[in-house]
Amino acid sequence: MKLIFAGTPEFAVPALAALIAAGHEIVLVLTQPDRPAGRGMKLKASPVKELALQHGIPVYQPETLKTVQNQAPLAAVQADAMIVAAYGLILPAAVLDLPRHGCLNIHASLLPRWRGAAPIQRAILAGDAETGVTIMQVVLALDAGAMLRKAALPISEHDTAQSLHDGLAALGGRLMVETLADLEAIVPQAQDEALVTYAEKLRKEEAPLDWHKTADELARQVRAFNPFPVAQTIFKGETWRVWMAYAVAGSAAPGVVMDTAQGIVIGCGNGALRITELQKAGGKRMSARDFLAGNPARPGEHFS
Repeated sequence: MKLIFAGTPEFAVPALAALIAAGHEIVLVLTQPDRPAGRGMKLKASPVKELALQHGIPVYQPETLKTVQNQAPLAAVQADAMIVAAYGLILPAAVLDLPRHGCLNIHASLLPRWRGAAPIQRAILAGDAETGVTIMQVVLALDAGAMLRKAALPISEHDTAQSLHDGLAALGGRLMVETLADLEAIVPQAQDEALVTYAEKLRKEEAPLDWHKTADELARQVRAFNPFPVAQTIFKGETWRVWMAYAVAGSAAPGVVMDTAQGIVIGCGNGALRITELQKAGGKRMSARDFLAGNPARPGEHFS
């Protein structure tokens, strides 16, 4: 097919790569404008733009698609479909109507569960046993379009938001290629509005660990917030960032250190949390064993 691809971050890269490999003609790539990044705050191209330029694909980076003038380059290419993956700009009705087969989105959840901005993290926080990818038609309402295809991915106790992100990104690319191959035969399925849940954007205010919660809840919080915004706790007035932790058996007052032989085991509202990877403010991520060599925490001491 003749396709427009709209995407910006790393999540969208495997999908663009898969469509190119499958032999589709990518006539235009839409991505957000270059943004300042790094210590020097120099303008940096999006990961999708970098891949597009490597393949000689024209790149278009409007600040908005709400004007007729900015919509003109999309109309000019006469695409069969527009593929959307974490693009980040609102697509007005005039844009949705341009491609012959409309606009198809790669969404990182099993819709109608977890519409919205942070479906990967919210699935982990909620303790879902699985998540997945849904290929859906783009409509004006948020993630409310009819579904074309789904595929599930289990969530293990070792999965972080980063590992799920990578798995879902790869799955999304494969699933979109399969969907386009069968597009003429697929009957779109409406979402059941009674089953809708919303995945609100993560806030930095959610990062602190509340030791009165259960160990299972805290372990999920740590994994869901890795790599952003990273769970944190305070020990002797210093903020420690917690990158990996597991719920284990044990009982102690919330926040009290129980053991440091294999990680830092801390009492919770129910059960205990074993921290295995953490970071001091301004320091490097390291294993709990290496961290404790320079930052001792002893049984009976207290996290706040």
